[in-house]
Amino acid sequence: MMDKIRLWLSLVRFSHTLFALPFAVAGWLVGSHGRFEARTFLLVVLCMATARNAAMAFNRLIDRDIDATNPRTAQRDIPAGRITPRGATIFVISNCLLFVLLSWLLNPLCFALSPLALVLVLGYSLAKRFTSLCHVWLGLAIGISPMAASIAASGRFSVVPAMLGAVLWTWMTGFDIVYATQDEVHDKDLGLHSIPAAFGRSGSMRIAAILHFGTLGLLVLTGRLAGWGIPWHVATAVCGGVLLWMHAFRSDDDLSLQSGFFKANIALSATVLAGVAAQVLGPR
Repeated sequence: MMDKIRLWLSLVRFSHTLFALPFAVAGWLVGSHGRFEARTFLLVVLCMATARNAAMAFNRLIDRDIDATNPRTAQRDIPAGRITPRGATIFVISNCLLFVLLSWLLNPLCFALSPLALVLVLGYSLAKRFTSLCHVWLGLAIGISPMAASIAASGRFSVVPAMLGAVLWTWMTGFDIVYATQDEVHDKDLGLHSIPAAFGRSGSMRIAAILHFGTLGLLVLTGRLAGWGIPWHVATAVCGGVLLWMHAFRSDDDLSLQSGFFKANIALSATVLAGVAAQVLGPR
């Protein structure tokens, strides 16, 4: 049983949840004004997990033939035969249905928006077949999580969670562009669309740097709009240091989960959550 659980977690790269989940929790904190309600919090986490499971499994399913031709991805679970396409299809459908059900349990607005959320998170996997802006689509699909979590807590839209979503959008778009530089040659050979395939590695890194400069600006603007003080300013400075390191001082090309690149980005996400928590839960 544990081997099967590990296999399905491997399919959806569950460890990568560490990038977006802290932002979702931050959005929930803002929407709930720091009031902990266990049922809502659990439903938010489960919605996050099921939507992400569906998106990642769908990506692996429709990309299985592409993955089989790429030495970096040929040993993924479906092309390697550890999970069947039929099993992956059932997994995707099950998680989509669970996501809609969980959204219904939250509130009417979450339920009404759940199909749109699924279109965004599933549609990314098709985007690289027709546009180099697929990274922007991925950033948007992940970037809705703070606003979605805030709506789950409050039942309405609000500005600060939307700003946190914009921070996540620009950061993840740049992050994905950097990560995609590994597949520049492969994407060109197969006629797939990506920023690295269109602009090369150096051009892609410049585009990612511009996006991450925008991320830093949005962090500052978020603090000003929310009226947040020193804890948020400290968190913003730490995030700026991480982004600077990523573009100016990182010397290795290892983009595996164990690398400094991934660990630094996980630290950035955790820092944003810490900054929000300090402002929302701290003394007023």
